[in-house]
Amino acid sequence: MDTICAVSTPHGMGGIAVIRVSGDNALHLVQQRWQGKPLVEMASHTAHLGNILDTHGNILDQVVLTVFRAPGTFTGEDVVELSCHGSMWIQQQVVATLIDAGCRAATAGEFTQRAFANGKIDLSQAEAIADVIASQSQASHHVAMNQMRGAFSRQLNALRSQLLQFVSLIELELDFSEEDVAFADRSRLTALATDIKRVIHSLASSYHDGNAIKNGLPVAIVGPTNAGKSTLLNTLLGDERALVSDIKGTTRDVIEDTVVLQGTLLRFIDTAGIRESTDVIETMGIERSFKKMDEARIVLWMIDTTAPINELRNFHTQLTMHCHDKAVIAVINKIDAASSQKVTNELKALQFNGKAIEISARDGKGVEQLKQLIIEQASLPQVGDDNAVIVTNSRHYHALVRAGEAIDRTLSGLNTGLSGDLISQDIRECMHYLGEITGEISTDDILGEIFAHFCIGK
Repeated sequence: MDTICAVSTPHGMGGIAVIRVSGDNALHLVQQRWQGKPLVEMASHTAHLGNILDTHGNILDQVVLTVFRAPGTFTGEDVVELSCHGSMWIQQQVVATLIDAGCRAATAGEFTQRAFANGKIDLSQAEAIADVIASQSQASHHVAMNQMRGAFSRQLNALRSQLLQFVSLIELELDFSEEDVAFADRSRLTALATDIKRVIHSLASSYHDGNAIKNGLPVAIVGPTNAGKSTLLNTLLGDERALVSDIKGTTRDVIEDTVVLQGTLLRFIDTAGIRESTDVIETMGIERSFKKMDEARIVLWMIDTTAPINELRNFHTQLTMHCHDKAVIAVINKIDAASSQKVTNELKALQFNGKAIEISARDGKGVEQLKQLIIEQASLPQVGDDNAVIVTNSRHYHALVRAGEAIDRTLSGLNTGLSGDLISQDIRECMHYLGEITGEISTDDILGEIFAHFCIGK
């Protein structure tokens, strides 16, 4: 396999930049542009000061060179890392001189793809590396690190091992079908399949929370026009993200942004004010508001204390149609301008059973208490357990769903006395989908799609 090179630090100028080289000829090719202790004399995992030279033998930069010898490296190949000064020009010239020496420019995710191809990590761990790089909160970082260390892979491998034992017994019976010999106790197999189903279902069910941890728990800010939704969004984000005006219907489209509160990534969604409108653009915005309300995990119902009370009643009707299964917080806004008593009384009359809080979005009064209430209502699982597995990847989720369907058919076949060859087929299908997650079953199309989303240099 050819030797690849790329800048592994982010694009731009900084104090230092790291250029990574990996391949069977990494040490030999770098040696051609190195001035210092010969690489062949360097022990693995040691760093050395020297110069990197251009194609004419002139010094490009003084660098720190670190050698990693196969197989004890990330990629499983010989790896050399050059820490040079962070000038964009220096970075480009170092890569150019390495390519001139015989290296090839790495493609996106190629270092990680080689680690997968050389058996250093499985596919789910490779995807976790991308998630670690992209993590935006303590929770998402912990879940990704847990998966990268192999907690998910170990659980899947244990399931596949059980299924392999399962199918071996079934197929052994088929080999001795003429002798009418039973190797597989049907009651024991049913108990095993039931346990496997439970584990698969638990993993698939965790995706609901895992997706929120990874991409941000969606919190929709909804209400009539001029209730203070955009003002609240700006206050929560600490930035003038949304346009604020006294003119009704200013917000005509969905505005989203994220913020981390107490280690949890929240995705706040400011929606268009909901009212009757003949304006085509505003109507489209209102339709999107309802869609975002349906998708949200938490809904902040903005109530204007200065508005007519029938506005509250009308919106409550809309709310009950879209939010019967969500955590709804009634945010009684503009308490600096009017008393909240009539709103409180009306919420009681409507038998509103969600949480309620009084704030002034403009002055910031009560906003910190609102943030705390949002975290309490998030109800996301604790991620401190290093052995707990939470699924965050949609590819993994869909594979688990299909594996669950296959094990359901297996159980149904065992209960109805289905022939062993058909039961065996369902078991192997379940194993197939679990193997897709770890990469034991993979195609070039799947690998290309996964690694194309990595940054170059990783």
